[in-house]
Amino acid sequence: MASRVVGFQKVGTRFLAKQAKRFSWNSRHFASQADPPKVPIDRSQLGCKQPPLSEPLPGVPSPNYATVKDDNSETKYTVLPNGLRIASETRFGQFCTVGVVIDSGSRYEVAYPSGVSHFLEKLAFNSTSVYSDREKIMTELENHGGICDCQSSRDTFVYAISADSRGLDAVSKILGEVVLRPQISTAEIDITRQAIQFELETLGMRPEQETLLMDMIHAAAYRDNTLGLPKLCPAPNVPKIDQKLLFTYLKNHYTPSRMVVAGVGVDHDRLVESVQKYFVDQQPIWEGNDELILPGPLLNVDDSVAQWTGGLVQEECEIPQFAGPSGLPELAHVVLGLESCSHQDPDFIAVCVLNMMMGGGGSFSAGGPGKGMYTRLYTNVLNRYHWMYNATAYNHAYLDSGLFCIHASAPPTHVRELVEVITREMVAMAGSVGNSELRRAKTQLQSMLLMNLESRPVVFEDLARQVLATGQRKSPKYFIEAIENISADDIQRVAQRLLRASPAVAARGDVSKIPQLRDVQSGLMDPNGRIPGSRHRMSLR
Repeated sequence: MASRVVGFQKVGTRFLAKQAKRFSWNSRHFASQADPPKVPIDRSQLGCKQPPLSEPLPGVPSPNYATVKDDNSETKYTVLPNGLRIASETRFGQFCTVGVVIDSGSRYEVAYPSGVSHFLEKLAFNSTSVYSDREKIMTELENHGGICDCQSSRDTFVYAISADSRGLDAVSKILGEVVLRPQISTAEIDITRQAIQFELETLGMRPEQETLLMDMIHAAAYRDNTLGLPKLCPAPNVPKIDQKLLFTYLKNHYTPSRMVVAGVGVDHDRLVESVQKYFVDQQPIWEGNDELILPGPLLNVDDSVAQWTGGLVQEECEIPQFAGPSGLPELAHVVLGLESCSHQDPDFIAVCVLNMMMGGGGSFSAGGPGKGMYTRLYTNVLNRYHWMYNATAYNHAYLDSGLFCIHASAPPTHVRELVEVITREMVAMAGSVGNSELRRAKTQLQSMLLMNLESRPVVFEDLARQVLATGQRKSPKYFIEAIENISADDIQRVAQRLLRASPAVAARGDVSKIPQLRDVQSGLMDPNGRIPGSRHRMSLR
C-alpha cells in the first residue's frame, strides 16, 4: 500500500513540474500586477471534459433574471361601503401574512372593568360559529402551513395569520370567524380566568419587572384616564368579566369603521373579494341577538384625548431574586417618565433618535456598538456606577400622546442615588450633542428599521397600523430620509420640550429611600439636574 502511495506522489510531482514549465513566465511578473500575462490553457491536456464556466452551457436556455419593479412594494387601498378599510402590499415569496388591526385596547375601557382586552387576547382563536373548537381552527391552518397570533396593546388589537398564499380564502374565513363570530363559551371564559390568574401570579414571582413597571408608569403619567388604565387585568376584576360584558364591548368597538384588514404577499383583488365574503356578507354574531348583550342603553365608545397628569405610583414589596448562583442582589426598580409626543407629531422622529442615543440596557449585556454599548446610559451610568444594574430608555408613542422614560434598578440602599443619576442624565439630554454619538444613533435607528422590515409580519403590522391611524402608509425611504435630516439642534429642542412636563415616577420593591416627587421635579428644572438635598459630587463607590 505504501509503495502505491509513493507511486501516486511521483506521478503527481512530474505532472505539476511539466505544467509549471509550460505556464511559467519571467520572474519580473508578479501576482500583484494588474494585468498578468494571459496564457492559453488546453483543457484537454488537463483531463477536464466539462465546458468552461466562462461560456454558456450547451442546450440550456438563457436565464430570465429578476428585476426590481416599482409595483413590487406598491401599497393598494380599498374602502368598502360600510367603512371597512383594506390594504395590501405585494412581496416576493409563497407565504403571506393577513390580519385585522382594530382601534381597540385598554385605553377604551373607561366604562368597563379593566381587563376586557386582556380576556379577549386570551380568548382569541377559540370556538366560533363555524369552528366548534380551537382544534378545528388549528387543523385548518395546518393544511396551509399557517400559524396564528393575537396581541393587544393600549390602543390597538391585532389578529394575524401567516400561511401559504394559496390558502388566502381559508385564512380570511378564519379571521372573519374569530373577529366577528366568536362563541366565547362559559367553559372558555373559565379557562381564561385560570390562565390570567396564573399569569398575574407568575409576574409577581419573577425577578423581571418590566411588564408590571410599564403598567405602573402609565398609571402615574395618565392617572385614571385613557392610556393610564391598566393593560393587565387587575386581580379583583378577574371574576367580574363575563360573556355578556365581553360581547357588549365587542359590539361597540369591533365595528367596520374601526378596523383595517391588511395583507402582505397577497393579490389585492383576491383579498378584497375574501373580505367582502366573510366580513361584510356575513353578519357579526351579536347582530340581532340581544341575549348576548348587557341590558340597557349601549355604552358609547370613549373618544377622549389622553390627559398627562404626572405623579408617583409606588409599591413596597419584596422583589424575587434570580434562582441559582447569579450573584445578583435584591434590587429596587424605578422608572422616571416625561411626556413625549404622538407618532403623528413632527417631533416624533427626533424623539426616536434621542431614544437611541440614550439607549442603555443591563449591566451584563454583551456586544459592541450595535448592542448600544456606546450609548449615554452605558457610558455615563452603567460604566461609572457599579451598583447600577440596569438603565434603559423607552419611548412609547400613541395617536394623541407619548411617554419617554428610563427604567433603572439598583440595590435598595442606592435608590436615592439612582434617581439622582437618572435625573441628571435626563437634564443632560438638552445639553450639547456630539457629532459621533448623533451619527451613531441615526445609523443605528435606520439599520434597526430596515432590519425589522425584512420580516413579513412586521411589514404587515406597520402597514395596518399606519392605515388605521392615517389612512395610508409612508414608505421606509421616507423614514430613512427623515432620520437622516435630524440635527443636533433638533435633539436639544425636543429634549427641552420633554423637560417642560411634570414628571411621572413608578417605583417597585424596597423603595423607602426614593426622593419625593417635588424634589424630582426640582431636579429636572435645575441646570445641573441636582435634586434638593443631594450631594454636590456623586461618589463612584
